[in-house]
Parts: sequence; C-alpha cells; structure tokens
Amino acid sequence: MTGNIRALILAGGSGTRLWPLSREEMPKQFLKVCGGSYTLLQQTVRRLLKFTCPENMRIVASGRWKPLVSYQMAGIGLDGDFVIEEPEARSTAPAIALGVARLIEDGASGDDVVLVCPSDHIIADESAFESAVSLAREAAEDGNIVTFGIKPVFPETGFGYIKTGSPDGKWLTVDSFVEKPDIESARRYVESGSYWWNGGIFCFRVSDMAQAYRDHFPEGARLFDAPPEELERIFRESPAESIDRAVMERARNIVCVPLDAGWSDVGSWDAVYENSPKDALGNASSGSVSLHGGSRSLVIGGERLICGVDLDSMIVVDTQDALFISPRGSSHKLRGIVKDLSETHRGEIAESPASARPWGTYSVLSRGERHKIKRITVSPGKRLSLQYHIHRSEHWVVVQGTALASIYGHGETVTVQEKLVHEGESVFVPKGCLHRLENPGRIPLEIIEVQIGEYVGEDDIKRVEDDYRRVGQDKCQETS
Repeated sequence: MTGNIRALILAGGSGTRLWPLSREEMPKQFLKVCGGSYTLLQQTVRRLLKFTCPENMRIVASGRWKPLVSYQMAGIGLDGDFVIEEPEARSTAPAIALGVARLIEDGASGDDVVLVCPSDHIIADESAFESAVSLAREAAEDGNIVTFGIKPVFPETGFGYIKTGSPDGKWLTVDSFVEKPDIESARRYVESGSYWWNGGIFCFRVSDMAQAYRDHFPEGARLFDAPPEELERIFRESPAESIDRAVMERARNIVCVPLDAGWSDVGSWDAVYENSPKDALGNASSGSVSLHGGSRSLVIGGERLICGVDLDSMIVVDTQDALFISPRGSSHKLRGIVKDLSETHRGEIAESPASARPWGTYSVLSRGERHKIKRITVSPGKRLSLQYHIHRSEHWVVVQGTALASIYGHGETVTVQEKLVHEGESVFVPKGCLHRLENPGRIPLEIIEVQIGEYVGEDDIKRVEDDYRRVGQDKCQETS
C-alpha cells in the first residue's frame, strides 16, 4: 500500500432527533448514548485512530462547534486544531470538497487515501470495520471510489440504498443509488440480497475524488485549486448538493465494500434502545433509575431519581427542563413534537441545560423571566472570555477550588480589580462591567452563577478578548 491514509469526520449536523437530550446547540454527535463511556464523536475518533495518526485527522464542522470539538478531543487525550470550519451548511458534497481542499493545503498528495465518516454513528463490531476499511483502502489504491454498503437487517424506509451488481475482484460493482423507499420496496430490497444501506462512509485517493468532482461537480472542484483566502467565498457559492447526487451517482469508478459490523445511525430513541446494554428483563437504563417489574423499556435520566413500576416497552427520557415519554415503536413521532415546539419558539428546542466548552462545563439549574442559575466548572489553568453584559448582573459563589475574578470598573478611568475568591466566598459583577473568570489552581473550579436582569438570554454576551477566538461569532449559540 502506498501513500498516507487521512481521515475526514463530518460533524456539521445540528439535528434534534434525540430530543430532549439532543438540542440545536448540543447535537447527538456530542452526546453519550447507548451506554457508552464516550460521546459518538469521541467513539468515531478513537475508531479511526487505528488507521491514522491525529495529525492526519480533520473534523469538518461549523465554527460554532469548534470549542465543543476541542473540549471533547481533549477528553480523549488529543490536543490540537482539528476543525475544518464550514462557513455554512451546504450538504455533503461541498463539505467533503472543502475537507479534501484543506487536506491538500496541509500537504496531502494525490496518492493519499482519504476515509470519510459521519461523526454520529455506532459500529459495534470494530474488528469487522477494520477488515472492511482495509479492503476499501486496497480498492481505493486500485483507482476506485469506495462506498461502504451496510448490510440491512430490516426494511428501513429512512435510509437510502445502494444496489450492487456482480463482484469486481474483492469488491462489488455499483448499479445505482436508490432514494429512501416505501415499506414494500424496502422489503424487496432486503429480501433480494443485492441492496445495502447507504451509511455515508467513503474511501478514495485524493486525485481520484478531485477528478470526479471536476468531471461531475465542477462548482465544488473549484475549491481544490483556490487559494486559502478564497475557500470560504467559493464554498458559499457551491450548490448545496449531497455527495451521492453530485458525484457517486455519476462517476464510473464507484465500487461497494460490504460492511456487516453492527452499524447504526442512532436516528431515534428506538435505535438507542436496540443498541444499548440491557438487563435480564430487557430494560436499558442510565442515570438515577429504579425499575420494579416491567420489561423491554428504555429509561434515561440524570441526577433526578426516576422510579418506574411495571413499565413495558416504554421510552422515558428525562432532562433538567423536559421529559419525553413514548411507547417503544412510536419514537419517530417525536419529530412532530419538535416541529410544534419550534413553531412556538420554545427555548427547550435550542438551548441545552448542560453543555461543554473549551474551558470546562456548565449546567442550568434554574431559569425564570428575570433570572438564571448555573453551575459552572472551569478546568485547571483555563479562563473564560473577557466580556460584559448589557442586560444582566452576575453573582458568583465559589463551591470548590479558587477563582481569579477580574472586574473592570466604570467611568473614564477604567481600573481593574483582581481578586482570589475561595470556597464559600463570592463576588458581584455589575451590569455592563467588563469581567473575566479564571481557574489558577490545579483542581477544577466550581461556581454557582446567579444572573439577574431584564434579559438573561445566552446572546447577551459581548466578548472583548477570548482565548478560543470566539470574538465576533454568533453569540446566540455560545455561553461565557
């Protein structure tokens, strides 16, 4: 095998299919689900490290996710700038082209093999995945663009399908890509043995994919030859097209490598149940849960105790600000609930009660029309942005560790007060005052923050200086 293998992870999604756990500001790729110790993104990264090194791995995502990606990468011991920023959502064809263009900018050669994977899928049998990737790399080095065909285990109408033909050496030829079918067509596909789920995993040489773009999607191919300062503009001008329609359905050197590895896109709470470890009664649970009687249920909680009696085939998902209950088999109807809540502008759709940032974590303990109370944890040596608020004041109470609070005075002569705040002590931040919170110690700093004012939305943050380059970004999706 020649060349280096490089990995592109697509992490631009912002869906709410696992609401109320997933939110617009906390998509499922950043969640721990199905009993895992790592988030779906972390699992994907760890899986791909078996084929490449961190230096050859990039994550294509919106700039709004960059701090969260950095935090989660640090959680598995990786430090560095892994994110290729999408200026806006433009579907998978422009996203992959942008990713490949950045790899070329980083020194990738035409012979380098690229493995593209979504960030929010589960693969239970990693040994089978390794074997499939090894075969796909061989096919790619033979000049093919490889799509992985997931072996279907039931007639699913929510996936696209790949129809394959006769074997071409060790892999399969591709006859066509099929859109999401109706249930009768899906049954025929599964029974035929010639159709595979399209999981959005690809493998190719840089030169072969670049040529395929030039032949079939020239608008996206412009990214490969553009100077770095022009990439954002050209990306925004590219049609919002999927990689399947733009390239895969048109190119002739497409082959399929079958993948039978316990794959799931974790697209519903029913899928979470199917992929979660279960007790002797078939119940899957996490958090503070006590079940008596009943069977085959999924119960997900947090710190609040959940007690269930004789629950049979139910789904219960509890968060700090929302509770979802459904019979198993009906969780797909959640999309109607999310639609209704979005139309009435409920904050529970967008805002997450708990989130991670590059400096640590926070959770919302209470919120009202004129107040919000948070628990904030700052990692050792980290600090929040230098900022001020127009509409609210803040009161910080240290619960654990020592805080370095910097409060800038009002008036023409701006003075700064730096104060070490220990456990049980507090500091007040007046409305409109520049301020910054830092953890100078060696243990996590935990504070309770009480916000009071006529408006306590997350977009009332005016950053002046930031270690994580968020000055000027959309404040509606950030905090501190």
